[in-house]
Amino acid sequence: MTSDDKKHVRRWYWSGAILIFVMVVVGGITRLTGSGLSMVDWNPIMGAIPPLSDAQWEETFEQYKQFPEYQQINYNMELPEFKTIFFWEYIHRLIGRILGLVFIVPFAWFVIKKKIDSKNIKRGIILFTLGLSQGFLGWFMVMSGLVDIPEVSHYRLAAHLLLAFTIVGFCIWYALDLTPSANPREETGKELRWWLYGLMGLLVIQIIYGAFVANMQAGHVYNTFPKMYEHWAPPELWVIEPIILNFFDNIVTVQWIHRVFGTLIGLIAIAIWIRSFILDTTFFTKKWSLSLLAIVLAQYLIGVFTLVFHVPIWLGVLHQAMALVLFGFIVAFLKTLNQTDSLGSHEIN
Repeated sequence: MTSDDKKHVRRWYWSGAILIFVMVVVGGITRLTGSGLSMVDWNPIMGAIPPLSDAQWEETFEQYKQFPEYQQINYNMELPEFKTIFFWEYIHRLIGRILGLVFIVPFAWFVIKKKIDSKNIKRGIILFTLGLSQGFLGWFMVMSGLVDIPEVSHYRLAAHLLLAFTIVGFCIWYALDLTPSANPREETGKELRWWLYGLMGLLVIQIIYGAFVANMQAGHVYNTFPKMYEHWAPPELWVIEPIILNFFDNIVTVQWIHRVFGTLIGLIAIAIWIRSFILDTTFFTKKWSLSLLAIVLAQYLIGVFTLVFHVPIWLGVLHQAMALVLFGFIVAFLKTLNQTDSLGSHEIN
């Protein structure tokens, strides 16, 4: 691959990451506005065309009326209100279709014109497979809310969100792999990498529990901080039998775990920043560590405000978006250390 080829493929990877970020933001709005079950069918091709005439809107609304969300929750909803919730779910799915085109068309061009090497062809196939899986998983999630209870499975929502984060992580890693590195060699980066791996592990769990909190509306209970009213550990933590189910189905326990892991992530970010000085890392690595700490603290504060203000839509969406920013930043930090550390070079193939 020539330098121009690498530049174009790199931009392609970054465009995928940016579009998925937009899709995650719109997905957050869709969830918080209760719009996710407004489209009751999945038609990847013809579904790209929304209702255009009054008759089509009436037909689409009648289809919605056949499902539990309308029958149990929105039975007083009129057509103008339905159009509003339909809009957000439609936009969410439309971005997914655009993302598919943005991926497939350039990839085909790169391959036909021989502008991409075998390693990046394999990476493209990985991204295509993950993207296709994400589409099916999104519909699988929606289906869970179209049966008896008008609410999607929080397990499926967590899987859907985590896969979106994973695809962004791959896009960022692959893009940076095609970026010439002008950073100084970091001889002490090995320990920081292990700290970052630990932080990433905690963040993955935090993302899962963030999805649980969002879908179970656990952010609408115990809206005080730092205590949950007068308790550090409220009495409802272990009320479900068997106890293991509290970790997944108890809204109080889910929120409490989300708080605890958020605090742990903050403490580890502080530790990474301190270790970057103790290990006498380069100025470049110290800047990355400080930036990581700033993003973590900003996300922590956004989470606190989201909770105490009873999850306003804009704060809930911002909190989800910042989680993806943090995830992407950690991936980039790890890639940077891998590129500059003479002790090793782990690579996602």
